Parts: sequence; structure tokens; C-alpha cells
Amino acid sequence: MALEHGGRVRAAAQRYGIAEDCWLDLSTGINPDGWPVPAIPGEIWQQLPQDDDGLADAARNYYGTARLLPVAGSQAAIQALPRLRTPCRVALLATSYAEHAHAWQQHGHQVRCVAETEILQADAQVVVIVNPNNPTGKRYSVAELLELHERLAARGGWLVVDEAFMDATPEHSLAPFCPRAGLIVLRSLGKFFGLAGARVGFVLTQDSVLQSLAEMLGPWTIAAPARYVATLALRDTDWQQASRSTLQVAGLRLYELLMRYGLQPTGGSSLFQWVCCDDAASIHEQLVRQGILTRLFDAPASLRFGLPCGEGERSEGAWARLDAALGKIKQ
Repeated sequence: MALEHGGRVRAAAQRYGIAEDCWLDLSTGINPDGWPVPAIPGEIWQQLPQDDDGLADAARNYYGTARLLPVAGSQAAIQALPRLRTPCRVALLATSYAEHAHAWQQHGHQVRCVAETEILQADAQVVVIVNPNNPTGKRYSVAELLELHERLAARGGWLVVDEAFMDATPEHSLAPFCPRAGLIVLRSLGKFFGLAGARVGFVLTQDSVLQSLAEMLGPWTIAAPARYVATLALRDTDWQQASRSTLQVAGLRLYELLMRYGLQPTGGSSLFQWVCCDDAASIHEQLVRQGILTRLFDAPASLRFGLPCGEGERSEGAWARLDAALGKIKQ
């Protein structure tokens, strides 16, 4: 059974009778002012993807590592990694990106979901941590994770760290410590770069795991146009630096806006804020009836708010619309 994710604007439009282009989608945590994609040369569309097109080199330079494998979004690796180990004990965060637990369970592993405060001491052969965590925003330090990795690697285990939301704070990444035996770091261009539709991600780990993944996934996992765009984005250091500053300001602005209406964030990052409250479902429904889509979670009852979309005047219009909608909420 497919798990539910954010970004289902079309389904919401049909359900609530609000035109698709009238929605303010805050449900995904994707950078609403993503990397500006240029026109793609016509010949790129006619080419088979080529491994030596510069994408891997650009990624190795961006992440500061010597070994990685481009994949069709980190989701491809999430689904494939459990197939590389015989059934074993796997510990994951209880409140986190649900696809991780789903993938390990699908392949017969003994999955145990533990609290954020207990994951670093988990008794397992594989520990999976989303850092910073989605949706809670919890971030583990480099030192904490390297210590956990050392214990796991000593007994042939794995530490899998999903850094989908790490690009805004690269100083906290484990990417520069790869490759190390038993350390697997997943990265993606979907969130920070705003290129979710390109489906480009990377696995950073030891050669043996990369080779097994490459054989399992087969050739041409990423389309040539997506590889072309991703290479340019990874090389655009000026945009990256400017975007980190912009997102930090926007994340704080969203935090303060939610606080103004009594929705105190429990956690978050520069790309989203997470609000735990008993009436999360009611707030979600009241916002969705105003054409504003957030990400609703059942356990615990909570909402994830992404950043309002657009640039310039359009961006200010989106912020004003969210402000006005929150003012109408009855808690």
C-alpha cells in the first residue's frame, strides 16, 4: 500500500472544489524559490544518460566526498538498501519519514521505531536516522552520529543517514566523512534546490555498497535532462550561498508568524515548521477550505507548514494570504 505524502494539490482541488492554480501548497517542505532552471538544449532530450557527463564530479565536489552514486531521488536508495542485507534488527525514529520503515519491513527485517532520545543507543544491526528529522526538525550532531557509526561498524552494521533537508546547514553533514565502511548518507536535490520533479539523489558510501546498488538499479536511472539540470545546480555556488541566507530568514519569519496565532512550533528547519496540537486535524481542515494545504500527521497530532511560494510581490502575497487565513482559525 502506498504511503501518503505532501503535495497532493490536484486531489485537494477535486475534493474541495477549488481550482488547482488557486492553492497555496505548504505541504511539501520544498524550497518555493528553487534553483532557476534554464532552457534545456534540444539535443539533451535525444541523448541516453551518460555516466561521464559531469554530474558525479559536480556532486562529489559539492558534497566533499570521493565516492557516490547518482540515483533517481533518495527514494530509490531507500527502497533498494534493505535488499542488500539479510533480515536483521533495524531501528528507526518513531516520528519520521515513513518510507524508511516501510521499505525495511517490506523485505522482512525486524523494524523497531524508537524515540529521538533513544535512537543513539538502539540495539540493532542497522540504524536509520533522518537528519534533520522530518517532520520534527530534530538534528543530531556530527560527533553523536560518528560515535554511533563506530559502534555499528565494529559489528558489521550500518548507519543510514538521510540528509534530505541538510543543504541549508552543510556544516552539520556527514557527507565529508564518506566513504567509511558501514556509513551510508543519502542526499537529494528535491528540497533545498527545489528540484523535486527532476528525481535526482545520491548515495554516499563505500564502493562495495555502491557497486551492489548500481547493479540492482541498472543503467539510466536518471534521465539526461535531469542530469543536465542537476549538474548546473550543483555547480552554482553563488545561488547556493544566497539561498541559504534567504531560507534562514524565511524559516524564522514562518516561526514568528505561527507564534503570533498561538501555533507554537515544536520543531522545524529553514524549510518547514512543525506544530504539535490536539486540534491539528481541525486546523488543517479550516486551512484547506481556504485553499491552503499543509501536511497533517496523526501520530502525534501535528501539522507541518512549508514556506509560502513565489518571488517578489507574489511571495508577499502568499505570506499575506497565510497570515489572513491563520487569523480566521478557530482553535
